[in-house]
Amino acid sequence: MKAVMLRLRNGWPMPLALQGVFEILQSVVFCLALIMLPLVAVYFSGGFLEDSFNIILQFAGFAWLLIHGVPVELLNLGPEADPASVSGWVTLIPLGLSLLPFLFCLRAGRRIARASYTDQLWQGLLGAFIAYGGIGAAVGSLSNNSYGRVNVLAATFIPLVIAALGLIIGARREAGSWARLFGVDMAAYIQRISPHRRWAGSYVWHVIVAGFLGYVAAVGISGLLLTINLGLHWTEVANVYQELRPGPIGSAALTLVQLSLIPNAVFWVLSWISGGGFTLGTGSTLSTLETTVGPLPSIPMLASLPTGEMSHQWLFLLLPVAAGIMAGWYFLRGGENHLEDWFARRIPFNMLSLGLSTACLSLFTGIVAAALSLIGSWLASGSLAIGRLVDLGPNPWLTAGALVLQVGVGTAIGYLIAPLFETDPVLEG
Repeated sequence: MKAVMLRLRNGWPMPLALQGVFEILQSVVFCLALIMLPLVAVYFSGGFLEDSFNIILQFAGFAWLLIHGVPVELLNLGPEADPASVSGWVTLIPLGLSLLPFLFCLRAGRRIARASYTDQLWQGLLGAFIAYGGIGAAVGSLSNNSYGRVNVLAATFIPLVIAALGLIIGARREAGSWARLFGVDMAAYIQRISPHRRWAGSYVWHVIVAGFLGYVAAVGISGLLLTINLGLHWTEVANVYQELRPGPIGSAALTLVQLSLIPNAVFWVLSWISGGGFTLGTGSTLSTLETTVGPLPSIPMLASLPTGEMSHQWLFLLLPVAAGIMAGWYFLRGGENHLEDWFARRIPFNMLSLGLSTACLSLFTGIVAAALSLIGSWLASGSLAIGRLVDLGPNPWLTAGALVLQVGVGTAIGYLIAPLFETDPVLEG
């Protein structure tokens, strides 16, 4: 028994490509099992009109594909409708559930790296990658029924994005460095390039990190604001639960669905505090500058939506600026402003060179944060193909444009005020 446990922990001795297939199969089985549990519970409680258990298994397949970002085409479910007619697409990715396959693939990547030498790692990763695509194609083919369908090519290739991210990040964490992972020593490569290229690369890298930090800080502030808002409106949320009367299993399933959409809601809140706004279906647009809410379904979480009647609501626009201040402060502490040195050698006026370099830093950092927000807004947007809920998510371009300004201004403020609170170790010595 002890030997079996050691094998499970350290990996089975087999060809690396087959090891990758075995590890990724475990990931898929565990993920599908977790998805099926609530569906099976609802099925045995009589929550589905369909009596066939095969349909429930196919719904689990649709759910597995959806959390990977594969669009699911719903067919018209009307009693007298043509079964082949299309009613809409479900494209909204429940980002909370998307963490499941990512974490399982991350685990698989670590186990493959643990069983591989540096020059052989690609074999296990390639085997896992090909197997994941094959599994996606099989799930897509087997899940298609009279209620919904997916494109088999999309089911084959789109899940590979999450698989690749999880496998590579997991292998990198186990290897400890990119040199051990792929045999490339980045430190040695950097030492071989010219000083000017190193300085430019260092500046660009720290600008990217500062923009990433500013965006992550804005997302964190949005998550905190969402939590506070749900707490303040918990009575309204509970009242919707009481009106629906879904029963214990139904309440658990409804809560699970809402929890899976919490990360999406965080991105929606970010678009709200930026001023770009987000939509909740036809006729419902919410932002700090204007709020129009049309009829919405009775979903408990939606009871906490802002009504637009708050005084001084525009003050929320300052929250992304606070995130930018953190980015500017980080750049002063962790980066070297080689662009400022370049301006200082060409412009004799220190204030002018400082102002130009700070303006460039603010613009570049804001652009990085805006580019990341485009990705976040795209991931958090989609359609549920139900009633008015055919257009959900942030306005990506308005949100990105607003964050360029807000994070950029905050970066300038943080970079300029940080020296008032930071000590210079050279001068202090």
